[in-house]
Amino acid sequence: MNDIMYKDDITITPIDLSEIFKRSGIKRPFDDLDRLQQMLDHANVLVTAWDEERLVGVARGLTDFSYCCYLSDLAVDESYQEQGIGKELIRRVQLLLNENVALILLSSPKAMDYYPKVGFEKIDNGYKIARTK
Repeated sequence: MNDIMYKDDITITPIDLSEIFKRSGIKRPFDDLDRLQQMLDHANVLVTAWDEERLVGVARGLTDFSYCCYLSDLAVDESYQEQGIGKELIRRVQLLLNENVALILLSSPKAMDYYPKVGFEKIDNGYKIARTK
C-alpha cells in the first residue's frame, strides 16, 4: 500500500474536486465548476487523502460542531479503493468533531453495503426533498 497523507488544513480547487469525483465513480456534477466551488465554499469540514501530489480521496461535510455533521461527499479514486482510505477519511472527520456530534449521510445505492463495514448504522427515519437539478 502506498504511503497516503491525510490533510485537513488545505483547500482544494473545483478542478481538484471534479477530478476526484470523476476518478471515484461517485455521481456528482463534476462538469459544473461553479457549483463545485460553491460546494467547497460552504463546507466546513474537508479532509483529503494524497499519494504524493495526487489527490486520491476526499471527505466533505457540513456541521455545527455540536450536534450533527452531514457527510455530503466521500470519494476515493477507484484505483485506490479497498485500501482503507475511505475509512480513514471518515475517522479523521470524526476527529475534527467530538463525541456529541452524530455523523449522518445519504448513500448511493452501490455503496449501501460499504457503510455498515466502516461503523455506520442504517436508519429508517429519514426524509428528503429531492433537488430539481
